[in-house]
Amino acid sequence: MTVIKPVIRPAVPADLDAVAEIYTYYVRHTLITFEENPPPVAAWHQRLDVAARNLPFLVAELSGEVVGYAYAAPWRPKPAYRHTVENSIYLAPGRTGRGLGGALLEALLAACAGTHVRQMIAVIADAGTDTSAALHRRYGFTDAGRLAAVGYKHDRWIDTLLMQRRLCHPAMEPRR
Repeated sequence: MTVIKPVIRPAVPADLDAVAEIYTYYVRHTLITFEENPPPVAAWHQRLDVAARNLPFLVAELSGEVVGYAYAAPWRPKPAYRHTVENSIYLAPGRTGRGLGGALLEALLAACAGTHVRQMIAVIADAGTDTSAALHRRYGFTDAGRLAAVGYKHDRWIDTLLMQRRLCHPAMEPRR
């Protein structure tokens, strides 16, 4: 069996229909996002704006097809959080378990390493599988806490696992 290595590259507006389609699947059929209505493609154009703030929005391509995406967005809007981001990674249905999530997360971490980012947070819905948490642990994320029954979707209460990874540059070290 030949393994095709994905092309990981910055997202462009032409990718956003595929990105929206991938996310729509998870909104409608899973618990891993707390959104209940898929955002329109226009909303994805606003999310793509993270690139204008020197934050990465990446896609994974196989044979010219967008099969996944990942981006880093501000963790919270208050200025004191400006060095902390939250990651999002989604793969097209049927494309999981092939290393695409790891390729996207590795590229996302590398892209953030060249920016002002000091901490990356993963907010993971506990949908009954450890897949996302295991992926993040493989890339150095540690458990930072659990929020019990904070989401309600598809007639079910859902916990959220918080994970964190430090991406500190020596110039960003706290003074002692």
